[in-house]
Amino acid sequence: MLIIGYSSRNIACSASKAGYNVYAIDAFCDKDLQENTVDSRALLTCDGIDIKNIDGKVIIELIDSFDAFPDAIVLGSGFEELDLSGLSCSILNNAPAVMKQVSDKSSFAKEMESMGIPHPVSGIVDEAEDIGYPLMVKPKCAGGGRLNRVVQNESELNSALEELPLIDPTLDIADIMVQEFLSGFPASVSLIANGTNSVPIAANEQLIGVPWLSSLPFSYCGNITPYRTPYTGQMYEISEKIAENFGLIGSNGVDFLLTDKGPFVIELNARFQGSLDSVEMATGINIFDMHVKSFDGILPTGTPDILKYAIRAVMYADSAVSINEPICDKIKDMSIADIPTAGYDALPDDPLTSILCSGGTREDVVGNTLEMRSILKDIFK
Repeated sequence: MLIIGYSSRNIACSASKAGYNVYAIDAFCDKDLQENTVDSRALLTCDGIDIKNIDGKVIIELIDSFDAFPDAIVLGSGFEELDLSGLSCSILNNAPAVMKQVSDKSSFAKEMESMGIPHPVSGIVDEAEDIGYPLMVKPKCAGGGRLNRVVQNESELNSALEELPLIDPTLDIADIMVQEFLSGFPASVSLIANGTNSVPIAANEQLIGVPWLSSLPFSYCGNITPYRTPYTGQMYEISEKIAENFGLIGSNGVDFLLTDKGPFVIELNARFQGSLDSVEMATGINIFDMHVKSFDGILPTGTPDILKYAIRAVMYADSAVSINEPICDKIKDMSIADIPTAGYDALPDDPLTSILCSGGTREDVVGNTLEMRSILKDIFK
């Protein structure tokens, strides 16, 4: 089984636990990814590769560099639109055409409107005045929230439009959208689909822009499973409706914002999600195994029971950090994932590691995570 993704450690580990011989092509190739794979390739160490504009030929060359050809490939975040249909192996993902449709936030917003599903009013930059301030400014395609900005007026909008291409030179104004800014609590639903039907697996609390994990106000900082809310049933129904509409297959996730008017759909992640760790810890199930079986039409018999609370908290660098052997020795026995290897240089706001914790209550897991974060902060100084 070959896993290809920008950060695919969680998928590779789940696949390994499911009994597969796993290979991986990944940006970081963290220590725990290497420990759970037969072999791996780190894109950030490959000379001449622009990870944001990588094409299929480069990936095929990397696949050919392994000592075995994969029986199947799973595409993770950042590579879900890659078309490898010419290869003589199974691609266990939604079709590229589906991925293209759902990954474009502007196109997805129009589809939600046509389905009558609550979604923030969205449009191109020229429609800002019609939508009304305050607005969320974001790339049309995935960005992990790092480039999202809230603007209160036209002046702030123009400043954001100048700033974003400086941060990401691949962006131009046609790649940027504006969206009605709503207040609420971020959540998500994880589900398994088979192209016709789907089964919700869990409702998750999303950790977005958590100050003790990241200085960026909208960066993805992890998940807590479960999310206890009166809206769970409604979120499940909406997620199943979306899965049926797009003919989704495998592991998928729907992001919500829970407002005083009810749940609003924010986006669809039609591939493995960052919540994989917390969902597996909280339920005791193996998501990768369910993902593979769904391509044979097999779905779980029902939503699994929640056994405990679980958290994955992504910790970002406050300042530049160079990982060395002494740091590796100090963190090797801690309850963390995405474990950096010696030689990794993190710039401010780059991801450092993920804290994993489970317990009987939300307060337990958050409290233990805060303690571990304090220890790690001292180590990474």
